[in-house]
Amino acid sequence: MNIMNNNDILTRLRYALDIKDAEMVEIFKLGGVETTKTEVQNMLSKSKINTDGETPEEYVKMIDNKTLESFLNGCITLKRGPQEETPETIKNRFLMTDDNRNVNNILLKKMKIALSLTNEEMIDILNDVGVTLSKSELSAVLRKEGHRNYKECGDRYARNFLKGLAQIYRA
Repeated sequence: MNIMNNNDILTRLRYALDIKDAEMVEIFKLGGVETTKTEVQNMLSKSKINTDGETPEEYVKMIDNKTLESFLNGCITLKRGPQEETPETIKNRFLMTDDNRNVNNILLKKMKIALSLTNEEMIDILNDVGVTLSKSELSAVLRKEGHRNYKECGDRYARNFLKGLAQIYRA
């Protein structure tokens, strides 16, 4: 199975939640990123330059961790409403990603918040697509990086979580 990049995550999330292009522009805006419908389509479209059969197709517009996390933050704002501006929320508004590390943990955390999912519901979503995850394993994935029990979320869990969301929201 191929390694998922941020564009793959965005594409799968868009499909799972059945989000239209105009809604994506609005979600990005809620997350603090100004974009256009054309730019969103470029984030979701692969270039057709692959002629040698060996080079993997690339997305027309590759997105970085901060752009993906801004979209996830926009999903939270869309689903749960804006937070009141307090000194604490202003301090915590900054993005969790500051490098090129794996964003799967952040994806699970932020979608849990946006969709108001309980740990049991997240485990059920994964079970529905054939992935068994214990409460302690899920807890480790949802912990803050640097915590002694933190565990990095692999692509398998993220991919199957998005697949499970698609089964629920597109049924």
